[in-house]
Amino acid sequence: MQADLLTEVKAKAKVWMDGNFDEETKIQVKNLLENDENELIESFYRDLEFGTGGLRGIMGAGTNRMNIYTVGMATQGLCNYVLKNFPGEKDLKAAIAYDSRNNGKLFAETIAQIFSANGIKVYLFDSLRPTPELSFAVRHFGCKTGVVVTASHNPKEYNGYKAYWDDGGQVIAPHDKNIISEVQKITSVDKVKWKGNSDDITIIGEEFDLLYLDKLKGLSLSPEAIANNENMGIVFTPIHGTGVTLVPQILKEIGFKNIISVPEQNVVSGDFPTVKSPNPEESAALNMAIEKAKETGAELVMATDPDADRVGCAIKNEKGEYELLNGNQTGAFLVYYLITKWKENGLLKGNEYVVKTIVTTEIIADMAKDYGIEYFDVLTGFKFIADIIKKNEGKKRFIGGGEESYGYLAGEFVRDKDAVMACMLIAEAAAWARNQGKSIFDVLAEMYTKYGFYKEALVNLVKKGKSGAEEIQQMMADFRSNPPVEIAGSKIVTIKDYQAQIEKDVVTGTEKVIDLPASNVLQFFTEEGSKISVRPSGTEPKIKFYIGAKAKLCCPEEYRKIEAELTEKIKAICSDLGV
Repeated sequence: MQADLLTEVKAKAKVWMDGNFDEETKIQVKNLLENDENELIESFYRDLEFGTGGLRGIMGAGTNRMNIYTVGMATQGLCNYVLKNFPGEKDLKAAIAYDSRNNGKLFAETIAQIFSANGIKVYLFDSLRPTPELSFAVRHFGCKTGVVVTASHNPKEYNGYKAYWDDGGQVIAPHDKNIISEVQKITSVDKVKWKGNSDDITIIGEEFDLLYLDKLKGLSLSPEAIANNENMGIVFTPIHGTGVTLVPQILKEIGFKNIISVPEQNVVSGDFPTVKSPNPEESAALNMAIEKAKETGAELVMATDPDADRVGCAIKNEKGEYELLNGNQTGAFLVYYLITKWKENGLLKGNEYVVKTIVTTEIIADMAKDYGIEYFDVLTGFKFIADIIKKNEGKKRFIGGGEESYGYLAGEFVRDKDAVMACMLIAEAAAWARNQGKSIFDVLAEMYTKYGFYKEALVNLVKKGKSGAEEIQQMMADFRSNPPVEIAGSKIVTIKDYQAQIEKDVVTGTEKVIDLPASNVLQFFTEEGSKISVRPSGTEPKIKFYIGAKAKLCCPEEYRKIEAELTEKIKAICSDLGV
């Protein structure tokens, strides 16, 4: 089998040696052929898959790598779909942005050339920008599509390509599958229109940032609290990414005056020199910012990922020590603030709603029910939140929402998670709490006392390469064919299989249809209220286990006691799952 695969891979590599590829690429392929069979296989054993969100992969030469050729072929397929989907329209437009990753500008300019070569006008940012600003640009300029070159929070070896549709959200059905079909038809680099028309490429810069920032300022709900706490210390780090300019700028523009930077991490670099991974979900990524907070006594620490669509936070706890919040805690705190202030400000008229993903904390649903606000559960992926906003546009008003993976949104002018916006609102919420003589930690404790203490954990099992992908598939198959009967001493009462779109009551054996698109996700619910969700990542070589437990919190003083009990419960669940 390995010999057959190697023969196939060498044949694909030879095409790159003999075809219309640049000399540097050919040298890289030649080196793989002569010196590294394992890397040769990884680089050519398949074509880099254009999934429902676009491309993401390790940079390098080969069909399974991110390079100008795989990017170019994907773009030609996207262009073909746009042209097919809007026949006869003369003013087709696209917006393109890129973050701080290596080769980002090269890939973005390549994409712009191909769009313009296909008669599609391009709005290209003059330098790196946050992903949410690309979403805003698609809507502002009336574009039919958009692309941002980013691998989000992946390690430095990666880059990626996210495709957007005319609503400013990432592509969903039927466009996602239809674009994939068009991309698959581009079987050779010779099918790509590489030579663009510079007259059809418009460069956009700081003047557009001001439009975006003005929209953000319109979301502010507590100007008096900010004015009363303008010197509140806020440490912010962009972790070498696109948040470096706009996050401090929006914080200053709404009135904060004590924004503390981490100079070493303000350096824009795709090598992310101060961190192992530029992922605010990982505690190590915030270490330098927390040290800066200890030096300065700051109230709040915030860190954004390279494309500034996710934000991680640290706050002072009841002992005055800095404590990291997970994505569920930040999201719950933010929604709690938004709902509370919408009510205080007389903005609740009866047609408002919030949205969360199925793997996100259930406390958001509890809060919405308490305030009589409609809420929606959607599949994992912010594109599904964007779709709910699109469907309700002009009929209902979106307050906010998000997902456990550190992505949040308020308002309707951006249709993807927005860490610039989230940083602004989290800082404002901290000032709002402080204005009442409270900390964010105090508000969290009050929230858990009112709705129940929800504690969640995420376990990632990384399975790299071809063998890893096969192992992940087998794990999901095993969970389906032989689901657990009991976890951590509590019986499974409900199983939801989102791929089969079936919810099964284990006790009665009855089943009902799940009214969401099919997705490779399994959920197990225990009789005492724990929720375990299992799904392969759509963008990384890992399988994810989302584990949640809940208990009653009688008063804030019991916070640590109940937290410890829930921590033990989660450990027991992990042990039973073997993760």
